[in-house]
Amino acid sequence: MTDYMPIACDLHSEYELAIMQRRSLRLSWRDAQQARHTSTVMPLDLYTHAGAEFLRVRDAAHHEH
Repeated sequence: MTDYMPIACDLHSEYELAIMQRRSLRLSWRDAQQARHTSTVMPLDLYTHAGAEFLRVRDAAHHEH
């Protein structure tokens, strides 16, 4: 059991457009320990793994997540 919740279709489309336009996004999320994070990232790809959707990004330090 996970806390995974699919994103809305309109948000998925916004992410796809940001990837195509190479436009940065300001995102907020919680990690596995429930710590809150906010960062401006460059979206690189959307993909599915084990039935969940993921957004691959590059952060300001050029690390991919």
